[in-house]
Amino acid sequence: MPLHDDLTAAQRSLDELVRSLGLLEERLGSGLEVRRVRTDAGHLRESLALLRAAVPAARPASGPDLVTISDTPYDTALWSSAASSATDDYVDDEGIGARDRHAP
Repeated sequence: MPLHDDLTAAQRSLDELVRSLGLLEERLGSGLEVRRVRTDAGHLRESLALLRAAVPAARPASGPDLVTISDTPYDTALWSSAASSATDDYVDDEGIGARDRHAP
């Protein structure tokens, strides 16, 4: 989940907490305990607002640059050491394997 979505979910949860505190205050009255919890919820609201401000604006997600690979067959000369100025080990050095050897 992106960070922006996490912050939005936290904000929604905090809003629900404040709404629930309002319902509790209606049932219990505005005693010391209810005021303390309301004050704590207010501090959480301020802290979350500061946190939102500290997080850079959401940028659109950009994936890696895509490289198009052609479906046309490769030139077989690419796999022969004669096509390069290197020695006969050229093809083997590239991890393709030598012509006279086979996989186990």
